[in-house]
Amino acid sequence: MNAPSPPLRIRHLAGLQDYGATWAAMRAFTDTRDAETPDELWLLEHPPVFTLGQAGRPEHLLAPGAIPVVQTDRGGQVTYHGPGQLVAYLLLDLRRAGIGIKRLVERLEQAIIDLLAAHGIEAERRPNAPGVYVADAKIASLGLRVRNGCSYHGLALNVDLDLEPFGRINPCGYAGLAVTRLVDHVPGITLAETAQALAEILPRQLSRPD
Repeated sequence: MNAPSPPLRIRHLAGLQDYGATWAAMRAFTDTRDAETPDELWLLEHPPVFTLGQAGRPEHLLAPGAIPVVQTDRGGQVTYHGPGQLVAYLLLDLRRAGIGIKRLVERLEQAIIDLLAAHGIEAERRPNAPGVYVADAKIASLGLRVRNGCSYHGLALNVDLDLEPFGRINPCGYAGLAVTRLVDHVPGITLAETAQALAEILPRQLSRPD
């Protein structure tokens, strides 16, 4: 019988975290971890930045302007990160957890769906379009990388951010895709309370049996 996984370590990172430095830290964590290293969940915000996934096509960047563009190693196309968006990076040993990448995506999406349901918001996932949607508008995006059997990157939930930069791209590679944010459905909600809720909901999703 396999030994139980150590508890998920949750890190709330204060202030705006530079995207490049955070990406490098995720890679370093993943490359140096071993079979005993506890999994971690990093909850944070980034300053304004567009990121292109491994398959990201430059033509989906319509008018980035002064906002930096970073080519990264996650899956997916182009997205935007900025203040007021909750970013959750999951550094998970998939082999130890006994979970495949498809199931991990489903559980990350379900954690957001459950979080929104707690506020009376009906949300859904879509086949072949990872993320979470509310009334045909995307509220959360998702992109992962698996390296040596371990995941990094994760998901981004729009809480209370300026949505204008999404108009400068084809979000996730879809022209005209509508984007929404949590504060428009739950006035006054804060990023801090949303982060705390996700920190409680996501570990439950990860630990539930198939």
